[in-house]
Amino acid sequence: MNRIYISLIGIFLIGAWAACQHGNAPQTEAKLFVADGLEATVWAESPMFYNPTNMDVDIRGRIWITEAVNYRNFNNDSARHLTHAAGDRVMILEDTDGDGIADSSKVFIQDKDIVSPLGISVIGNKVIVSCSPSVIVYTDEDGDDRPDHKEVFLTGFGGLDHDHGLHTGVAGPDGKWYFAVGNAGPHVVTDKNGWTLRAGSVYTGGSPYNGENTPAQRSDDGRIWTGGLVFRINPDGTGLEVLGHNFRNSYEVAVDSYGNMWQSDNDDEVDACRTSWIMEGGNAGFFSETGVRTWRAERRPGQTIQTAHWHQEDPGVMPVGKIYGPGAPTGIVVNESDALGKAYRGMLLSADAGRNAIFGYHPKPEGAGYDFSEGSPFISSTGVDDEFYRWNNVDENTKKWFRPSDVAIGTDGAIYVADWYDPIVGGHQMMDSVGYGRIYRIAPKNKKLITPEIDLDQTSGQIAAFLNPAINVRNQGFEQLKAQGSEILPELMKLLESENPYHRARTVWLLGQLGREGIDKIVGLLGDHDPQIRITALRVLRQVDSGHLLAYADRIADDPSPAVRREVAIAIRDIPFEQSGPVIMKLVDGFDGEDRFYLNALGVAMEGKESEAYAALLRRAGNPEPENWSKAFAAIVWELHPDEAADALKQRALNEKLDLDVRKKAVVALGFIPTREAAVSMRGLLASADQDIAGSAQWWLQFRKTNDWKPYLGDWESPLDKLLDAQPEALGYYNQYRDDNRSPDDKWKAALQLATSKTGKLYLIELAAAGLLPDSLKAELKGRMLENDDRNFRTLAAHYFGADDVGSYDLEEVAGLPVDAERGKTLFVANCIVCHKIGSIGQEIGPDLSNIHTRFDRRAILDGIINPAAAVAFGSEPYLVLLKNGAALYGLMLSDGPVVTIMDPYGKQYVMDGEAVAGRRHLNTSIMPPPRYIPLTPQDAADISAYLSMNDKELND
Repeated sequence: MNRIYISLIGIFLIGAWAACQHGNAPQTEAKLFVADGLEATVWAESPMFYNPTNMDVDIRGRIWITEAVNYRNFNNDSARHLTHAAGDRVMILEDTDGDGIADSSKVFIQDKDIVSPLGISVIGNKVIVSCSPSVIVYTDEDGDDRPDHKEVFLTGFGGLDHDHGLHTGVAGPDGKWYFAVGNAGPHVVTDKNGWTLRAGSVYTGGSPYNGENTPAQRSDDGRIWTGGLVFRINPDGTGLEVLGHNFRNSYEVAVDSYGNMWQSDNDDEVDACRTSWIMEGGNAGFFSETGVRTWRAERRPGQTIQTAHWHQEDPGVMPVGKIYGPGAPTGIVVNESDALGKAYRGMLLSADAGRNAIFGYHPKPEGAGYDFSEGSPFISSTGVDDEFYRWNNVDENTKKWFRPSDVAIGTDGAIYVADWYDPIVGGHQMMDSVGYGRIYRIAPKNKKLITPEIDLDQTSGQIAAFLNPAINVRNQGFEQLKAQGSEILPELMKLLESENPYHRARTVWLLGQLGREGIDKIVGLLGDHDPQIRITALRVLRQVDSGHLLAYADRIADDPSPAVRREVAIAIRDIPFEQSGPVIMKLVDGFDGEDRFYLNALGVAMEGKESEAYAALLRRAGNPEPENWSKAFAAIVWELHPDEAADALKQRALNEKLDLDVRKKAVVALGFIPTREAAVSMRGLLASADQDIAGSAQWWLQFRKTNDWKPYLGDWESPLDKLLDAQPEALGYYNQYRDDNRSPDDKWKAALQLATSKTGKLYLIELAAAGLLPDSLKAELKGRMLENDDRNFRTLAAHYFGADDVGSYDLEEVAGLPVDAERGKTLFVANCIVCHKIGSIGQEIGPDLSNIHTRFDRRAILDGIINPAAAVAFGSEPYLVLLKNGAALYGLMLSDGPVVTIMDPYGKQYVMDGEAVAGRRHLNTSIMPPPRYIPLTPQDAADISAYLSMNDKELND
């Protein structure tokens, strides 16, 4: 982990929020924290530009900015916020005298078709702007920094004026353009060859333009692409192909010189943002596979929120990478330069506007994937990582208004960071009315980085561009060297000897553009000492010599590197099993039974040929009985879940000789087979004497009854199908109160009647949460609402009706009490395991507290005990659910959608058809009672906090 040191910047912040609103003079000295040996300076700031969303660097070292001044004008008052009536702009910024500070700013284009653009790439004389619904290409033919031609390059993307729309494009090492797009579909996009992408999901909302979406659409390749996507396309607009799907909202895709793709994906407000390596063809797991259900609707009992959020226990889903908690990830780039020092070569830089930081990772190859454990905030405005960030929290500490929207590497090798600057993170509004923004430059303290002068008319200049740290500048060198043909081969052979492996990888891609002679050189590199170069060689050959792909795949299918074999699996995805089967069998021989990246790649290789592969694998293994399957064989069947495996999976699930975890995985695989045989087999598991198996089978039957198995389960009734008893009287009074035609007196009487029953009181809480009860009525109802000995209901009522006895203890006083951790353990067992777990003991109504000491110190733990509503963990907020029969209940929502699952404060689960639900209300409070209601004394709270702070706090059955 890098130590973070302070770099003082000689400028001032705008000040407090009032400064944002009224344009007051800067008041607070700014600071950025960077690694030892580096320094941060302000390179440019408003009024040279406003509200930067994305940036790129051209061959002259200039920085181009997309502005989003008109960001969500449907939410922001144009009379109070800076607005550009002629449309948003693309700006060009330059440091003309080389002193490290921009001194020139000019408008390249202002266009009404540009509405809150989220991406820009400058590739030669083309300026590519990503702005849903279109990719717009402006061409500057004469170099006067004004566009001479405008082309709508692609169109049909969802997400107009939406954070989840079309994001920036970047030139890959193959010369193709790579883009990311969020899940604000539908996306119906046709390339210049007439090939049409159709992608969508159930996600709607976030803007008035995102009212409809369509999941489960098939594109012209016959595949269903879901949610957010990564795709690439040729610079002439042909050859559109999807490389990965089912993201939530990746702001950018970073493509390194090997052809690896990296992304950071925003979560669904549940502390689950992630940074990932993207496996080509991978399903990133945010929605159900075809996008017809949300992750909440598919969350299974016992799954953590983070596991369910990215479907990490489902077959066919790529491993998540690094989950780092709450945040708002934005720009991402790989630093392939040594300009900052060799220690920073290969660092993946990922901006997060919510966390006020740029994270720095050194992903390490591990098996067929990557390990992200070496990562930490690399650049920060606070020096402290805000792991408890919430997007709509407004903090008067202006250090937290640093909102990095993008990060890029300049032609000089310095890091440039665009700062949106706002008290909150975009989301659905902005508070900075003057559109302030900055660009920071991070460079070595004692080394002056120089912007090079690159002459593309000379071979030396073309090579300089090709080796440049700036991604899209490299593309210009690539294209110029490519145009020289085989004459450039001697120079390229020298580059293959570079000690910088990224330079070697770029050269491999360029060799692939030089005809048979270059291809022959690449074939030799399939035996290179570096597995990353072997992977790159195969990727290039796949593009430029596809006719011999199967032979190349067979040649290295038993490569010692699992990452190389993974790439072979991906490469043969579209080759029929009759031809690819022998290679697949070699790849299967290399599977250790554990590597999830490798397993997922095998699934990609066998997509669409699962039945053939299963039959061949069975024959090859000697048709073993299901209980005798090897670990690797069982894992592959789980990943493929072929229709023909239903009975075998049932046998494994019922076999008590097998470990319980193995049996439970068989149940999961069975749940993903959409046939009658699978439904019948799952019903057979209800007879299991093991409640883990029978209970899991019941959940799957209840869940699949609403989708894949609906035609086969018409005669099956779950014991959970029984709804709460109807409450028509309470429903009548509730409807009377909501009836705008009723008099105030009638409404008052209806509210008093509701206060006579527990169900009626829940309706009153719903009305209070919706802001529909006047203070005078709440005051009259207060006494009746609190007439309840149930501490959980009383907690809820007290939040909305203002109980006098709910006041918290003084944190400082309680923190100063002497503590007895052993007594705290006894108190925890007596009062807390009804909602919390330590190890395997307790319930999961509230967060698992086994490792709470690794995230919070004792004072923070104590604060959570005595002020439970102050910082509610995502996923621990209660929902109030109203049923169409008049019943009402509240608790944690474990799933939502066709099947709604609620766990009440006592741990009882209610599973119901979504059609039985009339409404849901998210309650902005904690389900945990305050200490006075448990009851706990100040000393009790102090002792429990001491116990929870222990490293070893194991509980025994």
